[in-house]
Amino acid sequence: MKLFYNILLACTLLSGSQAMAADLKKGDQLYQAYCTQCHGINGDGWGVNTASMDVLPKDHTDTKEMVTRTDEDIFKAIKEGGKAVSKSNLMPNWDSNMTDDEIRDLVAYVRTVCCEQENK
Repeated sequence: MKLFYNILLACTLLSGSQAMAADLKKGDQLYQAYCTQCHGINGDGWGVNTASMDVLPKDHTDTKEMVTRTDEDIFKAIKEGGKAVSKSNLMPNWDSNMTDDEIRDLVAYVRTVCCEQENK
């Protein structure tokens, strides 16, 4: 099963040119700046803001869940907010804070977070 998820992830990452051109270091920096307050420093959904939230943020380390999300879904959630992808309206839209290229870097970084635990 682990092999299946790794193959699926590889296909997802390699299928689009946006993943090939992504800057993972920049994505990591953006994640630390914009995402960790809710999604946690490890991406597990337990950030400092979760104590006051009715809906827990997405656990980006959950490979089984994350492989069901396309890069386009993740991009849209970041750019337009959770409501745009039928998720929590607590997820803000970041389109005024990040360019599309920065959001692509962030999407590529989120993909590494989802598989980090799987590869250990």
